[in-house]
Amino acid sequence: MNRLFFAFYFSCFYAGIYLVSLLPMIVLYRISAFSSFMMLHVFSYRKGTVIQNLSRSFPEKNYEEIDRIMREFYRSFADNAAEILKSLSISSENQMDKVISITGMDLIEEQLLNNKHVIVSMGHCGNWELLSILSLHASNNMYAVYKPLKNKAMDKLFLTMRSRFGMQLVPAKSVVRHILSNKNNPSVYFFIADQCPKLVEEKYRVHMLNQTTSMFTGVEKLARSVDAPVMYMHITRSGRGQYHVSYKPICLESKMSQETEIIQHYSSLLEQNIREKPSDWLWTHKRWKR
Repeated sequence: MNRLFFAFYFSCFYAGIYLVSLLPMIVLYRISAFSSFMMLHVFSYRKGTVIQNLSRSFPEKNYEEIDRIMREFYRSFADNAAEILKSLSISSENQMDKVISITGMDLIEEQLLNNKHVIVSMGHCGNWELLSILSLHASNNMYAVYKPLKNKAMDKLFLTMRSRFGMQLVPAKSVVRHILSNKNNPSVYFFIADQCPKLVEEKYRVHMLNQTTSMFTGVEKLARSVDAPVMYMHITRSGRGQYHVSYKPICLESKMSQETEIIQHYSSLLEQNIREKPSDWLWTHKRWKR
C-alpha cells in the first residue's frame, strides 16, 4: 500500500513540476529573479553563511565587493534552479546542446582508447546539475556518482532529470565495486568533490581560498587503486543559461603519483575556477564549519 501511495504521490508531484517546466524560459527567469530577491532580502536564506564564506575567502575585497558578489550569487543560484527545472521538459538534444560548449574531450577519449577508466572531479561551479548533458558528447558510458537524498520523491525526481540524456547514476557507496566489476568497459566517472567531509572522513587538509580546508581523499585513493587518469571539469557561465566546460588533466598516471598530489592539484584547479567568477560557486554550503 505504501508503494502504491508513493507511486501515486510521485506521479502527481512529477506532473506538477513538469507542467511548470513547460513555461517559456523567459518566464522561468522572471520567477527566478523574484525568488532570488525573496531568498536574499525576505528570508535571508543562509545569508550569514554566504557573507562569512565570502569574507574569509576574499579578505582583500571590501564590503561593497563582497555585497556585489553575494547579490550575483543569489541570482545565479535561482537561475540554476530555473534551468534545472527546464531541463525536465526539453525534448530536443539540439536544444540542450546549445546550453553547453565543451573543450578537452579529446583528452578523455585518448585515455578511454588506452582501455582506462577516467575519473572527472569537479566542484559546485556554474550549474553543476546540467552535467547530464555531457553524455551526449561521448560514445562510452558516463556515470555520475551521487549520494541519495533523504526525501524519496526529490531523490527520484533528480534521478529522472540526471539520467534523461544517457548519464547513468551510481551511489557513492557502490562506486568502488562498480568500477572494479566494470574494468573491461572503460567509462567516465564524475565526482563532485568540494563538499566538507564528515569528521570521521577528514584525512587531509589544504590551504584553499585563504583558509585551511578539509578535503575528501576518496577520489585519489580510487584513482591510484585502479590506475585511472584524473581530470578536472572547469565550468564557467558564459552567459545566462550558457556554459563552457573544459577538461583539464590533474594526473594521467595515478599509480605513479605521490600521496596527496591529486588532492593538491584538484584544490588548486578548483580555486582557479572559483576565483574566475566567484558568484558561480555554492557559497550557501558550510564548507569551513570546522
